[in-house]
Amino acid sequence: MRALCWAGPGAVEVGHVPDPELRNAQDMIVRVRRSVTCGADLPLLGGQVPEATPGEVLGREFLGEVVEVGAEVRRHRVSDRVVVGSAVACGACWFCRQGMLACCDNGTSAVAAEPEWGQPVAGGYGRPARLGGFAGGHAEFVRVPYADVGAFAVPDTVGDDRAVFAADAAPAGWYGAELGEVSPGDVVAVWGAGAVGQLTAGAAVARGASRVIVVDDQDDRLRMVARHDGVEALHHRYVDVLAELRERSGGRGPDVCVDASGLPTAPAWPGGSPDGVALREAVHACRKGGTVVVLDARPGFVDRFPLGAVTDKGLVVRGGRRGATAIPALLDRMARGELVTEHLATHRMPLARGADGYALFRDRVDGCVRVVFTP
Repeated sequence: MRALCWAGPGAVEVGHVPDPELRNAQDMIVRVRRSVTCGADLPLLGGQVPEATPGEVLGREFLGEVVEVGAEVRRHRVSDRVVVGSAVACGACWFCRQGMLACCDNGTSAVAAEPEWGQPVAGGYGRPARLGGFAGGHAEFVRVPYADVGAFAVPDTVGDDRAVFAADAAPAGWYGAELGEVSPGDVVAVWGAGAVGQLTAGAAVARGASRVIVVDDQDDRLRMVARHDGVEALHHRYVDVLAELRERSGGRGPDVCVDASGLPTAPAWPGGSPDGVALREAVHACRKGGTVVVLDARPGFVDRFPLGAVTDKGLVVRGGRRGATAIPALLDRMARGELVTEHLATHRMPLARGADGYALFRDRVDGCVRVVFTP
């Protein structure tokens, strides 16, 4: 089958790889209908993941049609249309039973602790196999392990271009508001107006925040935020962000600050290093006793973290990956028209143009937020 594969730092290419096969009774095979670029792929493109090997299939977020199921799969049948969560979890280990699917002990293809984290976590699609990942969704077919845990039927009334964002972007955005415990009346600031940042802003509005402010330096993204989410846009290039946020929050600073700015491979804002500039700013902006949420999937270490500000201001810092548990509720919201995501698919291409799509996505040019591929 054809698949979009990592070919080395800065390079992706469409090649031919073996068709996936059932390996376990809980597996199923999905024919991909849509897949989406994801910020978690950017470290690979930037050469920041030494564990990657050429030929590994990319693609964290995808949607498709079931074509084969294992003997123990109960929730899915051939021809079902499903969206698949980005984290691979068994549903039975201690962490899964606590609802922490992204911390699963068994959802990994490698038996090795990752030095960056101290312990292995759940595997994921489109991640290097040496880091416990699985072949991704930028392909014609995908093997889905633990299918009853991580895949969900898409309501008939929800189109592919909307539902595919329930795989990872929407759960991550809504998780940002959940981790921040956004409550009615809160002032929330979000760094990054990409897909996850926009969805975080929308979730904060849905939870009753009185004011939601999105910070970015991309004009087209900020216009999209104001148009679709009804939140305030703050252009990093033209204002003193910290002073402006204090002004818009009664002089205290936002109650919740969310870093959804993307990975360090993204272009840095003026005067800042790509090494955690948004996170440092979020810590400094947040009101005393407030909450800072980190949604970035940063590889390795980020230096120059203002730990003194965290302790002296009494901040709570939270981070995490969202497991698949939120996907059914998000699909229901999509079916009711309460969660609209297809506008985030600013570009649509056949998989054969995968390299072009990732160049647009990486460089944030031509108004690109996300690129949707069709095999």
